Amino acid sequence: MSKILIIGAGPAGLTAAYELIKLGYDVTIFEKTNEIGGISRTVFYNGNRMDIGGHRFFSKDQQVMRWWEDVMPMQGAPSFDDKVLGREVPLHAGGPDPQTEDRVMLTRNRVSRIYYDHHFFDYPISLKWDTLKTMGFVTTMKVGFSYLKTVVHKLPNDNLENFYINSFGKKLYSMFFEGYTEKLWGRHPREIAADWGKQRTKELSIMGILKDMFSKIFMSKEQRAKKVQTSLIEEFRYPKFGPGQLWETAASDFTAQGGKLVLGCEVLGLVTEGSKVTAVRYKDAQGEHTMDADHVISSMPVKDLVGGTNDVPADVARIAKGLPYRDFVTVGLLVDKLNLKNETKLKTLNNIVPDCWIYVQDTNVKLGRIQIFNNWSPYLVADPEHKVWVGLEYFCNEGDSFWSMDENECVTKAIDELISMRVINSREDVLDSHRERVQKAYPAYFDTYDEMDKVVDYLSSFENLYCVGRNGQHRYNNMDHSMATSFEAVKNLQAGKTGKENIWSVNTEQEYHEEKKDA
Repeated sequence: MSKILIIGAGPAGLTAAYELIKLGYDVTIFEKTNEIGGISRTVFYNGNRMDIGGHRFFSKDQQVMRWWEDVMPMQGAPSFDDKVLGREVPLHAGGPDPQTEDRVMLTRNRVSRIYYDHHFFDYPISLKWDTLKTMGFVTTMKVGFSYLKTVVHKLPNDNLENFYINSFGKKLYSMFFEGYTEKLWGRHPREIAADWGKQRTKELSIMGILKDMFSKIFMSKEQRAKKVQTSLIEEFRYPKFGPGQLWETAASDFTAQGGKLVLGCEVLGLVTEGSKVTAVRYKDAQGEHTMDADHVISSMPVKDLVGGTNDVPADVARIAKGLPYRDFVTVGLLVDKLNLKNETKLKTLNNIVPDCWIYVQDTNVKLGRIQIFNNWSPYLVADPEHKVWVGLEYFCNEGDSFWSMDENECVTKAIDELISMRVINSREDVLDSHRERVQKAYPAYFDTYDEMDKVVDYLSSFENLYCVGRNGQHRYNNMDHSMATSFEAVKNLQAGKTGKENIWSVNTEQEYHEEKKDA
């Protein structure tokens, strides 16, 4: 029986492990931390739970959707807030009741908006009457003529700034993309390859927005569900206790079937001979070790994987070493209320704003996004009827001044920014707080990234090595894309296929973005 070592217990690693253990392989997962789920984990603190990064469970890949439902079945009765508010939600016959059972997936409303100059705008930006009214006549005219200019004169799509201007016009770009993108990446959009925009927006543009508006008028809900772009989904699935619950459940199922999960075990690199990986070097509390393997599936950062492998060509080593990342800090704050009024028609507990995420486009604060955990799931909050539990998301680089702040200083800055934005009134409004820091949260598309193909070719040259997931491929994948890379890796391994093109092509083909893919 083949012995398979998997590096990382995040979505990609656990998906591969879950599939392989069902096929009868001898599977061991090495996880550097003592937690499950990678950046899709959920942190428990003083009775409340934090979703690190925010993870909507939605995919056009039906294999992914079925996999999620196999691990965590859809709700068969209303959740707590749906019951209290009398909201109608899709229910699955025979599904678990989230009020009495924990292994259950909820259906949630997708509400994400932009907060810019003390006003809310749709996210992604829309052209509805409310949007135009909030922007005002003069700004609306500037937006319209700016976009018409791009229709006549397209800029070369050779950087992210030009990509956004071509898609939305210069005025909308300057309002809603330029500053936020620089916050996220720490680089101006003109310094970033256009690939990132193509991947993350799925070619969303003003034309895409207009098509979506007209589809609401002329298409049925079922037709819209088949055609809607990922960035415009209106509902998503979500585990009762956050994304980490699903991955903890998958890990528990994996070990129950005989799989081995080793936490607190850092992989240092690979041992290779010719076209094969023969072993994995790792360290744990007892020291450094080597374990032989027939196959290795890696979701660890490409930079670290290549850096710890023997006999790497100098050019490949240079490129891998230069691959950039953006790190991430979430500050959780528990408050009695927010100063933001719910002026939507959506009902919420205590009438808080209905947003899952609020994107902060203002450049006078470092804050990038606000999560309102109550709206992701009422079960993330100990007292969802009387308290609001929010996560303030900051993008930074490991070791920089923000990353290195002590927790009290970081929390104080976060509170001060919320006050300056008029989201809360004073520091006295904050009842509790907690900070989480995440390394290598976002693989970035600049510096040596434009030479990444050479690293891909090198890694693909090893017949029994499969690189999967966001960090394993240095690609800003969503969770479903990371899982899809693992599905492809398992297919290759089972079939004895040595080519890796199908694994590396996930989330690069335009057809994948625009049409539902059946499995």
